[in-house]
Parts: sequence; C-alpha cells; structure tokens
Amino acid sequence: MSERPVRHPGELRWETRLLGVVTAILVVFGIACTYGAASLVTLRGENAGMDFMARHGIKGVIGGGSADGGALPRVIHAYRDALARTGRETALGTDLSIGFHFYMAKTQEQGMREAAGYFEENLKMFGPLRLVRALTDQQIEAMADPTKAPYAGLPTIEGAVKGGAFLCGPAEQIIEQIMKLEEAYPGLERINVAHPVGTPQNIILEQLQQFAEEVMPAFTNRVTETVVGD
Repeated sequence: MSERPVRHPGELRWETRLLGVVTAILVVFGIACTYGAASLVTLRGENAGMDFMARHGIKGVIGGGSADGGALPRVIHAYRDALARTGRETALGTDLSIGFHFYMAKTQEQGMREAAGYFEENLKMFGPLRLVRALTDQQIEAMADPTKAPYAGLPTIEGAVKGGAFLCGPAEQIIEQIMKLEEAYPGLERINVAHPVGTPQNIILEQLQQFAEEVMPAFTNRVTETVVGD
C-alpha cells in the first residue's frame, strides 16, 4: 500500500493551485466570478486568493453550507481585511454573496426530517473533494466505509441548521434568520439559496416557488423612509 505524500507547512493543496489558475483565466477573459465554496483560496491561513480578488474587483460567492463550523464570519472578516489592504474601507459583507441550503416546511423539525437524506448525499459528493472544511481526513476516509461512517462524527443536518448553514422551517423563521444576518453584516446586499445536490427537481421547483412567495416579499417590498432636513 502506497503512503500518502507528506505536505510541508505552507504548501498549498493541488485544489488551491487549480482554483487560482482557473480564477486567473476567468479574470484574463473578463469574467469576474469565483467559486467561493469553503476556502476562497485561504487554506493554511494564507490570504493570497482574497488579496487577488480584492485587487481585481472580483466579488466573492460563499457557497451554500460554508457557514457550518464558524467558517462564515472568518471568511467575511478576512475579505473585508483584504479590501482594506487595497485602500477600501468597507462594512462587513461588502462585495460578497452568502449562500445557503434551505428547505421550507411547517416546522423546523419536519424540514430536517425531510431534507436529511439530501444533506447526506450532498456530503458524500463534496466531502471527498475537500469542499467541506469541517471534515478531517479520517472522516473523509470513513465516509466510504458503511461500517465506519455512522461512528465517524460526520456533520448532520441538525448541526448545519443550528450553525446557520442550512435555513430550515417555516417562512417566518427563515425571514428572522436572514434579518439577523443583515444586522451582523451591514454591507451585505445579496444572498443566494439552493438545495443540496441530489434533491429531486420537482421538490426544488416547489421549494423555490414557496421561497419566492413567502420569504422574498419581506425584503423586496420594503418602504424606504426619506427624512427631509429643515
């Protein structure tokens, strides 16, 4: 059995190098975008990726599920610091779009029961690609073994909901959570919502329709009060 190569301190993973190359190509061709899943090219505490984005005006997308394990505030603060290093003083959340997985139901408990299988399939897809930062190498290996997986302490939908990475429950509960996000990150102007990979198309369409009808009006139908000075 061949041994896994030793990675020296400060050495970037091949995924990080590839993401950097892809980002550079997109910038050269005038496409300002980034795959912001878990890392934003910040593995091992290095901010080279964020500095590159800030210098070239690339707005970041934090992919659905990245809030899990406290990654969300770390990334948002780090990106604001990167903007500051270019001379821009901004509010937290500026030039970012935060992504969430979501599932609407009459109660949060019902939603978690119905979405648990999709959450697990999503984990099986993205865990081995190292796009779930909360997973250790041992957990990734255990995922492939059905006898070890149940005892490996893998992320659960209950933990994701509690940690804020997964919006789940009735409309009023989801609206409240998004409003708390606004308060925490005043520079944030966009979020994006999606479903875990493997969710059936008919459920995705039903859920998006419900989100559009019951959640979005709380943010799109606001009245801005204009105060006229004396």
